[in-house]
Amino acid sequence: MGESRPVWHRGAEIGGACRSPAMLEGMISVEDYLFFVDEALEGMIAIVEDLGDDRANLRPDIEGANTPYVILTHCLGVMEYWAGHAGAGRSIDRDRDAEFRASGSVDDLVERARRSRAQLVDDLGHVEPLAAPPLTVSTDAAHMVHARTQGGALLHLYEELAQHRGQMEGCRDVILAPWARLVPQG
Repeated sequence: MGESRPVWHRGAEIGGACRSPAMLEGMISVEDYLFFVDEALEGMIAIVEDLGDDRANLRPDIEGANTPYVILTHCLGVMEYWAGHAGAGRSIDRDRDAEFRASGSVDDLVERARRSRAQLVDDLGHVEPLAAPPLTVSTDAAHMVHARTQGGALLHLYEELAQHRGQMEGCRDVILAPWARLVPQG
């Protein structure tokens, strides 16, 4: 504890020369990006659908644990913020804290996820990957790397979806375990 770790994200040194971000321009198509986003998003949708209303709104009885419903709700907020706000420059009204208190019908949540996915496609049409975000984003040090470019914001969006899909898979496994101690959201 207390040791400093290397900070790999501060520069991409290859062969002793720092590569400019412009060298990565054109690295991924919108279709390829959406393929990876869809893998994560559709995986989470399948989990909440398989669990149904009752189990999707349960969480392991562990401090700080979330329900699958909450996790997907939060991911929709992530998509709205990082693609809509930081990428496309849309003004949004996000209540991040409310995302972690959410509960409800899986069918309604899946419909919201489908609308969010359609909005993502529209947002991607307004993104300039190497440009700075068009609107002010958090100046929190943890967000600075993600907020330097619109492309960085989109990579962060995918990172969050992929991480939360894994979190939801673990949560689902606990919810389905016969030994699990579960509590409802609330």
